[in-house]
Amino acid sequence: MDQIKQRQEEIIEEFSMLDGDMEMTLDYIMELGAELGEFPEEYRLDDNIVKGCQSKVWMTAQLDNERVQFRADSNTAITKGLVSLLVRVLSQSPPTDVMNAEIYFPKQIGMDRFIGTQRSNGFAAMIKQMKMYALALTAKQES
Repeated sequence: MDQIKQRQEEIIEEFSMLDGDMEMTLDYIMELGAELGEFPEEYRLDDNIVKGCQSKVWMTAQLDNERVQFRADSNTAITKGLVSLLVRVLSQSPPTDVMNAEIYFPKQIGMDRFIGTQRSNGFAAMIKQMKMYALALTAKQES
């Protein structure tokens, strides 16, 4: 769990340097999305679309050395940046840590100031989907 907190603290620190500037913040989020790893075309399936997002967000998860590895992509730059933040925070953590993680960085960076209600709902749906993947991977490990 400490890694998840540490990654969130790093994000809070990075966003604090933007000094609340809306335009710079949105540019930075889009930059983060551009750095998101490649998402294989064969994973762009309806089954991998996160329900509850206005934009299309594809997400997959697998275990690698007992840690969850998330992959994600979106058809819009800002949403892609938002999902990249979650991938950064939650990937490479044990599934139980992902399931129990308290995601507090959005409030700390004032995310509600630069994304609307619909994106906030979509962001919550992404977190829920990641926790569901972690739960499913845990169940698969135990069987």
